[in-house]
Amino acid sequence: MSIPTERAAIAGADALPTPLEPEDFQRVAEAVQREVSSAIVGQEEAIQGVLITLIAGGHALLEGVPGLGKTSLVRAFARALDLRYGRIQFTPDLMPADITGGTVLMEDAAGRHVLTFQPGPIFANLILADEINRATPKTQSALLEAMQEGTVTTGNSSRPLPRPFCVLATENPIEMQGTYPLPEAQLDRFFLKLCFAFPVRDELTEIVYRTAELPEPPVKKVADAATLLRMNALAHAVPMARHVVDYASRLILALQPAAPAAPEVVRRFVRLGASPRGAQALCLAGRIAALLDGRYNLAFADVRAAAHAALRHRIGLNFEAERQGIAPDVIVDEVLARVPEEPA
Repeated sequence: MSIPTERAAIAGADALPTPLEPEDFQRVAEAVQREVSSAIVGQEEAIQGVLITLIAGGHALLEGVPGLGKTSLVRAFARALDLRYGRIQFTPDLMPADITGGTVLMEDAAGRHVLTFQPGPIFANLILADEINRATPKTQSALLEAMQEGTVTTGNSSRPLPRPFCVLATENPIEMQGTYPLPEAQLDRFFLKLCFAFPVRDELTEIVYRTAELPEPPVKKVADAATLLRMNALAHAVPMARHVVDYASRLILALQPAAPAAPEVVRRFVRLGASPRGAQALCLAGRIAALLDGRYNLAFADVRAAAHAALRHRIGLNFEAERQGIAPDVIVDEVLARVPEEPA
């Protein structure tokens, strides 16, 4: 049930990286954000959310209407961090083997025919799963093992994926024709769900000017995969006070419609509450946010700041909520307002 940040065991204990120093962590993070922001106008929340996801070793779901820079943002992060980039365009006819790869008959140097595994595009550090909800559930399920365990199993063989490994999946929230909703089990594997806001007038003007000569402004390399793994190691070393973790747990319990502590809005509109992965995401994202803020401890404010991105996709709403236009963020707001930091 753990969030996919404990993948060091896959490559062996000797692969555990040395944690980065907190000062270096903040310096590298600021440099990455600065480079990505040079290519993406606005979207500060999404940029920070993707950075937190990459440091955590998790995956993120990027939601927004077409043309807001979701794909460009992923490419900018791949360049700034010098990560091996893979892009998968999800379509209804895409098959699982198109993602994972498969065994093909090849001819070796001696002229003999041998079966050889040809890796698919998922064997990269940073995967853009573009319009993930356009593929069938069978194809979507090809990502489940990779996202949770960092491995791909074909036939009788299980192969580790490169480290770090991150899936950034995009989906269009307004176009439902020809799409397949992501099941709860797959949604729960996403560390955060990040929403892209439509640009305001000044940002829209800046986008036009910035892309007038080059469709995508250049992004310089400021870090690498090894540095990202060291940032992940530091994030896991940030102390967590028990009463702060207890607050995150009480937030998750308040989202369970059958729980005695659930607010009325949860009992009325929520069909399925957040899983234990939600509490893990709150605390890990909060610890990374604390490091980005120059602090070396998890605070209540860090948990609250991570709540919407970590929980909005883990809440299953019922028909009554959809009929009244109740969004998951409204449920999260209500729970944050009603659950005190210190237990009664």
